[in-house]
Amino acid sequence: MVLTVMVPACHTQLKNGIGSSCMKVGILTGGGDCPGLNPVIRGVVRTITNAGGEMVGLLQGWRGAIQGITTPLTVENTDDIIWKGGTILGSSRTNPYKKPEDVQQLLETFKKLGLDALVAIGGDDTLGVANKLYRDYKLNTIGCPKTIDNDLSCTDVTFGFDTAINIVMEATDRLRTTAESHRRIVVIETMGRHAGWIALHSGIATAADYVLIPEVPVDVDHMCSVLKRRREEGKEYAIVVVSEGAVLSHEDGFVTQDAKIDDFGHVSLGGVGESVSKIIEHRLGVETRCVILGHVQRGGSPTAYDRVLGTRLGVGAGRLVLEKKFGRMVALQGTHIVDVALEDAVGKLKTVEMEYYKEAAEFFT
Repeated sequence: MVLTVMVPACHTQLKNGIGSSCMKVGILTGGGDCPGLNPVIRGVVRTITNAGGEMVGLLQGWRGAIQGITTPLTVENTDDIIWKGGTILGSSRTNPYKKPEDVQQLLETFKKLGLDALVAIGGDDTLGVANKLYRDYKLNTIGCPKTIDNDLSCTDVTFGFDTAINIVMEATDRLRTTAESHRRIVVIETMGRHAGWIALHSGIATAADYVLIPEVPVDVDHMCSVLKRRREEGKEYAIVVVSEGAVLSHEDGFVTQDAKIDDFGHVSLGGVGESVSKIIEHRLGVETRCVILGHVQRGGSPTAYDRVLGTRLGVGAGRLVLEKKFGRMVALQGTHIVDVALEDAVGKLKTVEMEYYKEAAEFFT
């Protein structure tokens, strides 16, 4: 039997061979929110606090790190957040490297707050900043992978992805009944800028008649021929799932909502579903509707899988801090939580492997 001895804050405690000398650790969530962020926060806070350390939440992502907008984090105020969607710390798409003075202000804030380390939870952009800060200034950063797109390298799955595909699945199941009732074709647009994991997995899970993803050139002729054949065989409705990053041959690049560019150089995607819908209706003469799920995919409570994965990654990130293994990112590989170099994780996007796509394509060849 292992006995846990409660010790006062700022007292060195050994746990599982990990030591702490009253470390003060900051934590932030950057980029798009998603279900599972709060379980990660809870996991980091509990791990650092158990070792006698102190946690400080930096609000609104890197903006809070620059401006020193903080909130104390304790076991008491994070114990019941595991079921909540979004992030209690808030988020933003602030990029400190857009202005040199912001980087210097961030470093000064880090010093003023007396932080020994920083845990950054986010996707490629957020973790890219964490990697640069470690590389350029040896700032003690640890990364934790977050993106519903599931496109971060070095980890099998990112938390938020499971919740997103379950949301798409539920929405598609609901749309199927009305599509069947009116003998319509319904095009469902999902998130996925450069990687089609959400569209592919939700397409498989809902028996979609066709799936369009960024990794595979869109063959409009083939798609329409498949939908036409299904109808001639007696299936008088159809479901088409398309990732927002799918590129149509007649379009000049991505279909975008507007020309605005965020701090990381990204435009807001959205609208390819409408284009696909118009093409299908024009070619087949069948009433076709488009539903853009958009940010609903990010909302709501995390699934059990994402609650567990988020918690495990949070504990893993806390342990990396205590072990002083900085410049690393926690990751899921197989069933194990491991750590990898931040620079490797953000160096290349993880796109859909053709093996997965070919399995799905058995149902729309």
